[in-house]
Amino acid sequence: MQKYSKTCLEGFLKNQGKLFDEPVAETPEEAEEFLEECMAVVVKSLKEVRRFLDESGMDVSGLSLEELKEVEEVFPLEDGTYLIVEA
Repeated sequence: MQKYSKTCLEGFLKNQGKLFDEPVAETPEEAEEFLEECMAVVVKSLKEVRRFLDESGMDVSGLSLEELKEVEEVFPLEDGTYLIVEA
């Protein structure tokens, strides 16, 4: 089980509308529970984002590193890491 940082939880709460039409969590506790349930991961770089998405079966070969930030499952976080939520 991954431990999600305060920055990660706040980033997800703030930007969950990028992926979901309605909020799936309203508190950091609910966000952590949701992220654990869907096995969300935090990676350190866009290269790791590309590798993860590629291994998950998503065709990201034609996307630039900047375009990877715009993929709806990818949440850039304030600390420079990236949260990937596969809904």
